[in-house]
Amino acid sequence: MSAHMTVQIRKLSTTDSDFAKQLSGVLAFEAREDESINTVVANVLNDVRENGDKAVLEYTKRFDRLALGSGAELEISREECEAALASLAPERRKALEVAAERVRIYHEHQKKSCGSDGYSFTDEDGTSLGQKVTPLDSVGIYVPGGKAAYPSSVLMNAIPAQVAGVKEIVMVVPTPDGARNELVLAAAALSGVTRVFTIGGAQAIGALAYGTETIPSVDKIVGPGNAYVAAAKRRVFGTVGIDMIAGPSEILVICDGKTNPDWIAMDLFSQAEHDEMAQSILICPDAAYLDQVNESIQKLLPNMIRKDIITTSLSKRAAMIHVKNMEEACEIANSIAPEHLEISAENPEKWEKLIRHAGSIFLGRFTSEALGDYCAGPNHVLPTSRTARFSSPLGVYDFQKRSSLICVSEKGAQTLGKIAVELATGEGLEAHAKSAGFRLKN
Repeated sequence: MSAHMTVQIRKLSTTDSDFAKQLSGVLAFEAREDESINTVVANVLNDVRENGDKAVLEYTKRFDRLALGSGAELEISREECEAALASLAPERRKALEVAAERVRIYHEHQKKSCGSDGYSFTDEDGTSLGQKVTPLDSVGIYVPGGKAAYPSSVLMNAIPAQVAGVKEIVMVVPTPDGARNELVLAAAALSGVTRVFTIGGAQAIGALAYGTETIPSVDKIVGPGNAYVAAAKRRVFGTVGIDMIAGPSEILVICDGKTNPDWIAMDLFSQAEHDEMAQSILICPDAAYLDQVNESIQKLLPNMIRKDIITTSLSKRAAMIHVKNMEEACEIANSIAPEHLEISAENPEKWEKLIRHAGSIFLGRFTSEALGDYCAGPNHVLPTSRTARFSSPLGVYDFQKRSSLICVSEKGAQTLGKIAVELATGEGLEAHAKSAGFRLKN
């Protein structure tokens, strides 16, 4: 892209008669199930379930160009991960350690506040009721490999599992052509990962779901991946738990028109550079400011390394929305329910009170979304594609489950028994009625 070329970004105004229709056009994301992907994934999963290591080795050779002699060769040792950590340049190691520590502290606070200790209470008749919270036994974390390396992904998926008390954290990461990323392995050493395997794609999801001679089956699979990984996670759900099916990354910035426009342009780029389908939206009550940000975009874009991806993303899926006021901006943000929401304004807490739906909310002019991706502390695995209306960021609670506790006293059995007999008889379930009735004194 030459310096004089411009990227066209859609401009909307809430005063347009067809604003709602225009906005739904911006948000529309064709996540159609690609039948060819589904067919491939179904075959891979069946093959892994039937043939274990043999199938995994075959797909690793075919897709990652990595020929290994046995299942044992798929595993990367704990020593190699520790060596990767030791080999990092001091500044990079320090950055990784500080990020890991902040993520851990945040999730330890989360564990305390989200009812991880369970509870119980006792009725007047001595019947005790409660809830027991226990960690999952084992989880699998999928870390994308290939061109990009995501050590931050390792920290965000493994640390909350470790804080929750999960004993076995199995990481899978593809290593195309055998290229292992030191930073990813170092992150595994720092974040409580117990075993690491050099596999990726649908075959890795199949191995974690069904288990092979070498790779243990787990109770839940978390972590982002490509379309094949997403389709595989969808298919194994029910055999194992999954975190979510993530769509393209999104950022929505609400700005009062007083932040440096270069900052906001770069915040929009930070999501657009993920991939061509990522979405960046700016909402502001100041029309002149929207023009200033547009000028910043045109000025900064030619020098970006990933300018082609950013250009495609912005021209396909970005929007600048002019609103009457900040209240209306918050209203629109709630209907979009974005993955990342920046409130770049004076007194951002005032506007945060009006927000009901967002994966992660970044308050104030200095809170760039990028800080949340790496080192602020809260989890960066977030609901996309408007699913923030009903789901939450990945957290300690995703690696725990709850069991109800019921201990009925003899006195309580007399009262509850009569109620149960009455309702069970009404439902025509005789054994239920008698089971409760046998414990009645009269």
